[in-house]
Amino acid sequence: MSKTTINPETLFNSLQYGFSQIVVAQSQRTVHFSGQVAWDENENIVGENDLRAQVWQSLQNVETAVATAGATLNDIVTLRIYIVQSWMDKTAPVSEGLKEFFPDNPPATTWIGVYGLARPEFLIEIEGTAVF
Repeated sequence: MSKTTINPETLFNSLQYGFSQIVVAQSQRTVHFSGQVAWDENENIVGENDLRAQVWQSLQNVETAVATAGATLNDIVTLRIYIVQSWMDKTAPVSEGLKEFFPDNPPATTWIGVYGLARPEFLIEIEGTAVF
């Protein structure tokens, strides 16, 4: 896959938050993955009331999902991150997780504050697209 990230000086510096402004990708295969939350494989919550732990578990689940389809984290071009509204002023762990999991050429990302997710214990859900 050919993937180029673009972060023009005429837009704010999104790299400090762990994502790129623009990603241009050409590929043979596109993978759309469902929202990943902080459940382990047995549907046990990881990090109840702990956004950092939930970010890491969710991103690990993202990695597992794309790997199952034959892709890697580097192939992810977009993420949509849903964060429970009451946690939107405490999102530093989201940036930290993005920078940890996507240290080079991070995906284009949108953060969306929501009233709630599928279960009250979920603080974050991450979905997106990979191309390779």
